[in-house]
This record gives sequence, structure tokens and C-alpha cells, in this order.
Amino acid sequence: MPMITGLVSVLLLIANTLFWALPLIALTLVKLAAPRRWQPAVLDGLNAIALNWIGFNLWWMRRWLRPTLKARVPEGLSPDKWWLVIANHRSWTDIFMLLAVLHRRVPMPRFFLKTQLIWIPVVGLAFWALEFPFMRRYTREQMAHNPRLAEIDRRATERMCRRARHRPITIFNFVEGTRFTPAKRDASPSPYRHLLRPRAGGVAQVLSLLGDRLDGMIDVTLHYADPDPSFWRFLCGREGPITLSARRLDIPAWMHRAPYHDDPQQKERFHSWINALWQDKDRWLDAAERRH
Repeated sequence: MPMITGLVSVLLLIANTLFWALPLIALTLVKLAAPRRWQPAVLDGLNAIALNWIGFNLWWMRRWLRPTLKARVPEGLSPDKWWLVIANHRSWTDIFMLLAVLHRRVPMPRFFLKTQLIWIPVVGLAFWALEFPFMRRYTREQMAHNPRLAEIDRRATERMCRRARHRPITIFNFVEGTRFTPAKRDASPSPYRHLLRPRAGGVAQVLSLLGDRLDGMIDVTLHYADPDPSFWRFLCGREGPITLSARRLDIPAWMHRAPYHDDPQQKERFHSWINALWQDKDRWLDAAERRH
């Protein structure tokens, strides 16, 4: 039965994607040909397609998979404001759990994505048309050999933030940069029990470029009762209880006073701030583990 549930889930996901593929492709072609003054209207149309794709996926997941999700979400969220969402990362399921509690409470989200995801049929085209920032994620060795590679990812973030100043947006950032596993934690090495080291650069750049426009930061912590969560297990309806805790953080003025990459004091101050946040998150995950 779990295998049949998983296969039906995959078919529903594919069917929903293919249903929206035609209007997506049509609007993407319009976007390529349209004058600059039409671009905002075309982007609104693309956002509507993406929101409906998300909405139907959440609808069938709630009714077919019936995930056990216990969530705490702050008051005062609005789709007419600007938000930065940061979260720990355990599984692809994280994305759907975040969307389950924030869908239409905040503007259409943008994720930092690995460049390889652009090749996913239909979905990759949607990411590109919706102007998601693609990150190349160079290794430390590559960066040491050619420090100018870092500018490629920074420019992608700058483009997104520049466009985001004109209309409400939600930027999602899984700050660890990859999904947590004990092996990755030990290889880092990470000082946290349940988390990888946070990568501060992307968040700091968004805050320095867009901090005066953001209405707040939403800090999300995800806990899975199963110590090794997987998206396939979720699609099979076999994922254990999931707890999501979201809290709203005010953005201190100092975070957008100086460029993170050009000011060593700003960089040190930001690292201290995000490491303290990660320590709180690790303690919360410890307590959540004891409750289960």
C-alpha cells in the first residue's frame, strides 16, 4: 500500500505540473518578447500560475497523504509585505511544509537554487521565468584557486534584490546550503548536534541590499520524528510527525549599514549573530527530540 500511495503521489505531482505547463510556456514566451513596461504584468501572471500549482499540490497532499504537521506561525504576516525566511534543511519535504503554513500568507516565494535544477522539465523553466536566483556553490578549493568565482553568485543575488524592491517578495534561504545528515555534520565539522554550520553570506547580502525594504525575518525550525526523513517516504504517506516552529525576528539597523563582504567588522558581527541563532535552534531541536 505505501508503494501505491507513493506512485499515486508522483502521478498527481506530474499531472499538476503538466496542467500548468502550457500557460507557463506561453507566458514565458510573452515575457521574452514583451517590452519592458509589460514585464511586471507578465510576472504577475507567472506568479499566479506558480501559486495555483503550489495550492493544488498542498490540497492533494493534505487529503491524500494526511501528514501530521504541528505548526506554530507568527501573527501579522501579509502577502503585501517583504519577508526573508531562513530555515534548517532536512529533506525536500521541508519546502512543502514551509509552503503549507505560509502559502498566500506571504508573497510568492523565491528560493536560492542550485544551478543544476534549471534542467528539471517544466519546473526548471518556471524557476528561470520567475527569476529565481541560481547559485553555483563552488567548493573551497575552487574559491581558493579563483576568488572571483564568488562574484557570480553575488551578482545573481543582487539582481534578485534589485527587482524585489518594486513589489512584495518572500525570499526563502536554507542557510546550511545543503540537507543535514550526521555524516555531513561530522565532516564539516559542525559545532551543532542537529545542524550544519550556517552559511552567512547569502543572508547577509540580502539584508544589506534589501534590509530597509524588508518588513521582517521569519526564522523557521523543522523537526522530524523520524531521524532520517525522506521525500519519498513523505510521498508514500509514511513520514512521521513533523513539527514546524516559525517566529518573526526584527531586523537590526546595523545589518544593512555596511556591505558584508567589504567590512570585516560587519562580517564578524553578523557571524556572531547567526551562530547565536543557530545555537538557539539546536537547543530547540534537542528539546523536540526529547519530547518524541
